[in-house]
Amino acid sequence: MLIAGANKLESNKEIVDSLNVFPVPDGDTGTNMSLTMQSAVKEIKKMKNGSLGEIASSAAHGSLMGARGNSGVILSQLLRGLASSVKDKEKINTRDLAKAIKMASDTAYKAVMKPVEGTILTIARESADYALRIAQKEKNMLIFMEQVILHAKETLQKTPDMLKVLKEAGVVDSGGKGLIYIFEGALEAISGQMISAEDLDMVAGDVKVVDSDEHEDSNIKFGYCTEFIINTGIKNPDIEKLKDTMQVYGDSMLVVGSDELIKVHIHTNNPGQVLEEGLKLGYLQDIKIDNMRLQHRNLEDMENKESTYNIPKKKYGFITVAKGKGLVDIFKDFDIDHVIEGGQTMNPSTEDFLKAIEDIEAETIIILPNNSNIIMAANQVKEISDKNIIVIPTKTIPQGIAALMAFNLENSPEENEEEMNEIIKTVKTGEITYAVRDTSFNDIQIKKDDILGIGDSEIQSVGKDIFKTTIDLLERMVTEDSEIITVFYGEDIEEEEAEKLVEKIEEIYTECDVELYYGGQPLYYYIISIE
Repeated sequence: MLIAGANKLESNKEIVDSLNVFPVPDGDTGTNMSLTMQSAVKEIKKMKNGSLGEIASSAAHGSLMGARGNSGVILSQLLRGLASSVKDKEKINTRDLAKAIKMASDTAYKAVMKPVEGTILTIARESADYALRIAQKEKNMLIFMEQVILHAKETLQKTPDMLKVLKEAGVVDSGGKGLIYIFEGALEAISGQMISAEDLDMVAGDVKVVDSDEHEDSNIKFGYCTEFIINTGIKNPDIEKLKDTMQVYGDSMLVVGSDELIKVHIHTNNPGQVLEEGLKLGYLQDIKIDNMRLQHRNLEDMENKESTYNIPKKKYGFITVAKGKGLVDIFKDFDIDHVIEGGQTMNPSTEDFLKAIEDIEAETIIILPNNSNIIMAANQVKEISDKNIIVIPTKTIPQGIAALMAFNLENSPEENEEEMNEIIKTVKTGEITYAVRDTSFNDIQIKKDDILGIGDSEIQSVGKDIFKTTIDLLERMVTEDSEIITVFYGEDIEEEEAEKLVEKIEEIYTECDVELYYGGQPLYYYIISIE
């Protein structure tokens, strides 16, 4: 069910992405949710077998490590609650599933500091409450899920009435839409709909992934991990018969089918004979044979060559997030330990942060997310890491740079956290991008491809010309208290064009210092800092 849900979401992630409140080219809810589900599935694939509870627990762990963006983090918490509810179950009925959906909803609500109605949380809660009501009488799992999905869709259509920004943008909640796709995928699995060849790879592709200690060279009984797909050319081939034939050749066998296709995975000492058995049923494709004994020896050689050094801990370490060569270089100039490549269209996962943290030997590690959609994932890392982590909730690149400027190596972590949190409140951020669809926002009519001026997360200026729209946005943001205007130009802007803009800004705002840097960021023509 989880794999089918992940597939359904993956197939429709662009639809979910398109429901972004702002009509800008960085709608990423569907992508983030899909990547989170793929991480859950990847964890499931590591299991040879397991109970329902163990599979759910693995999925929850995988989603936690792979959670991207706010929607991904909330989804990981839904799976966490679901896993908690079914941890002791071998199988479930409609009542059990209703309770699991309820636990999922409750867990997600608790994880969000300020829950907002009209979002994925609402869809989860309404689905859970409705599921509990109908489970008292409805015992048929297929009918039960159909009714829950129907109610979830009805609730989704009401989200614009719950959240003003949705109504103004003329869209329903994207996270809720994504959750419904997961429900629909689960329903397809319950109804027995056939999975595709790609799905077969998702189910069986990496079954061989186990802890390396379990495959000491001397303990490997069957040395070749053999995988292939048989195209039988006939409907519903006899998979059970093939299983009986194959099992004499090795272990860790998995044989699954879809229409005319059969996916085979087996550890064997005779891959040639296994392939011959497959050829008896049809032609073979996607053949993959790995020598596991050789792989293990290579791994041991690498481990033996590794040297261990006692690296003294420094006082502070830094992790930040940025996209664009210029912006990355700017942060590196601050001696940042890790600049994770990401931002609006590519939110880093919890695991991305954890990997960076593991590489830093520091008493205190400070994380600068630089995007409101990444803060939740960063805070989640803080909870699961055993290192001393401080998350400065920077929502923009200018805030991240300002926070670094306020940092003082001689201060205590508490003092630095206070100073950095205070300074980011004084920074205004302007962004220039383009509209990807027709819409309206705060009574402003927007047409596809219009140039948008976004000031502190609100659309403040709309036009047809990048130069004019930028100047218009600044007129709305710069005040008599403003002292410094910093312009970072993106990958789609020529340096000469950016210099002309800065000349005009200097001409208008003679009392301000104006600075220009190459940011190289995608999608956003300019990012502007006003201090």
